Amino acid sequence: MASPAQPDTEQRLVPPLDKDGVRLTVDDAIATVTLTNPAKRNAQSPALWRALTEAGRLLPGSVRVVVLRGEGKSFSAGLDRQMFTPEGIEGEPSFVDLARSSDADLDAAIASFQEAFTWWRRSDIVSIAAVQGHAIGAGFQLALACDLRVVADDVQFAMRETSLGLVPDLTGTHPLVGLVGYARALEICATGRFVLAEEAVNSGLANLAVPADQLDAAVTDLAAALLSAPRDAVIETKALLRGAVDRTYDEQRAAERQAQARRLRDLAGLGD
Repeated sequence: MASPAQPDTEQRLVPPLDKDGVRLTVDDAIATVTLTNPAKRNAQSPALWRALTEAGRLLPGSVRVVVLRGEGKSFSAGLDRQMFTPEGIEGEPSFVDLARSSDADLDAAIASFQEAFTWWRRSDIVSIAAVQGHAIGAGFQLALACDLRVVADDVQFAMRETSLGLVPDLTGTHPLVGLVGYARALEICATGRFVLAEEAVNSGLANLAVPADQLDAAVTDLAAALLSAPRDAVIETKALLRGAVDRTYDEQRAAERQAQARRLRDLAGLGD
């Protein structure tokens, strides 16, 4: 007779979240957020964004690495096309409804959508996007929301909002400029062209490109490497690097000293 599952095993087997095209699973220090609508190439909707926001809130404190992946041949082909129709998605405001709302209501609506894209850069986690196939528009921006990107050799990034008369508004512009520079970011967004795996790596958009059948293994190896260092050292280092762009050279030197002082005292058992 098989022995009963232990409570921690049962917790890992039951997803804390599995709805609206998003599934969250947790295995000790690694959480995986999976887009689960491959039939629609993991197209995105307000319901999916709310589920992604909820996934961030449900992360246990033990999680150090979050992997974001999409089922099927595409990571995410962007917005659900039904959002562009006059009737929109049932139960959700259409684009016309949004356009007719007040300035405050429109700003609040977009801000609520953006919440799905903001928590991936929290200082207490390192997030990895495992990207295969299409990552278009909102899909591109979701990959950009993560700290790191490992891509399959069939990846196709594209920012198509401008060609639709819109702008990228799901937090993608800041990391894109930071990764590839203003000129290339403008060209990518204004033309809507595809960025393939080789260019993604060469431009700094992706950390690593591998054959599609090796994507999961490459992400697993990277997650393991990230977990090999002490958690607090990784948190402090991430915060230093994230803040560097907004600090002067001397301010960054000071931030390094302060972070190192905290680490030394913690290692000596003298921390708060």
